[in-house]
Amino acid sequence: MNRVIYEKYCEAMRDLSLALTELLGISLGLERSHFRMFFEDGSSIMRLNSYPICEQGGVALGTGPHCDPTALTILHQDQVGGLEVFANNLWHSVPPSPNALVVNIGDLLMAQCNGEYKSCVHRAVVNQHKKRRSLAFFLCPRKDKVVRPPEKLISDDESRKYPDFSWSELLEFTQKHYRADAATLQNFTKWVVSSRPWGL
Repeated sequence: MNRVIYEKYCEAMRDLSLALTELLGISLGLERSHFRMFFEDGSSIMRLNSYPICEQGGVALGTGPHCDPTALTILHQDQVGGLEVFANNLWHSVPPSPNALVVNIGDLLMAQCNGEYKSCVHRAVVNQHKKRRSLAFFLCPRKDKVVRPPEKLISDDESRKYPDFSWSELLEFTQKHYRADAATLQNFTKWVVSSRPWGL
């Protein structure tokens, strides 16, 4: 991919992701800028995924079931398809569309909104006849930013579900101690709480 085009695409995805954080904030009854200000000075990630042809397409996975540890994922698929999401105890295919992007909530944002939004369990399956490619943008905060839900989302009826943590702690956990999967945030929470005598 041409570097200039790649950089422009990254910039466009960053702008889009920050706009989405504004809508998420409004939907939770928060100030429009609440999440945007948290992520504006962050270091996000862009990744090009390439899945080769696999004759065992029905039984092989390109990427196993997992939730993204980041805040938001914006995915552009090619026309081959292969993305599946898990909902209501079933895997559902997400058909590619040239005029649409796929947006997933990740574990970091799930913790930041105290579970009001859920991270999306998904996987990538390979194709028996065609290569598959996708372009993923991951919204991340600055590594030293402390992730905690706003007080407005905490009450006597809705207690804290996750401890304070930094993005660097979650990133280290997924890279050194535990591969990202559908239970990453749950296991990360146990790991953090066990290392802090004061708990949440």
